[in-house]
Order: sequence, then C-alpha cells, then structure tokens
Amino acid sequence: MNKFLLAVTAATVMIISPVFAAGDAEAGKGKSAMCAACHGAAGISAIPMYPNLAGQKEAYLVKQLKDFKSGTRNDPTMKGMVMALSETDMNDLAAYFANLK
Repeated sequence: MNKFLLAVTAATVMIISPVFAAGDAEAGKGKSAMCAACHGAAGISAIPMYPNLAGQKEAYLVKQLKDFKSGTRNDPTMKGMVMALSETDMNDLAAYFANLK
C-alpha cells in the first residue's frame, strides 16, 4: 500500500509540476545587473521591501518572472523589468540567483 501511495504521489507531482529548462548561472550573472539595484548584487536586498533572491529555488524564480511578464502577478515595476527578457534570460537569471548563498 505504501509503495502504491508513493507511486501515485510521484506521478501527481510530475504531472502538476511546471516544466522548465535549467538555466546557465554564468550567463545569468552577466544579465543580473538590472536586478542588483533592488535585489542586491549578490541577491541580498538592503531594502526590506525587496525580496532576497539568493538561494531561492530556480523553478520558483522562473515562475515568478513568467508571472510578472504575463501579468498573472501584478507589479508595474517588475513588469517593466521583465518585458524584454526571453525565456532563456529568465532561466539564466534564476539559475544565477538560485546558486547564490
């Protein structure tokens, strides 16, 4: 019974989990300058209203960037920041910040 529940849970997670391509952290580092003003050069914000990005899960960061770009998540500043980003750019930035401590 436990094996069955484990198999069903694993299958469910695979079905509902967002699929994304892993980014290139080194390329993301080169693209991160625009993020540094609010989120800090190392992904740690000095301003409490801006979240820390360092160490966040890569898939989470990609989802947030996509949600800002699509308008699912409404923030005029972030929408402006992500509009020019390609999917590759978002994956690379997410990989970079996810790899920071």
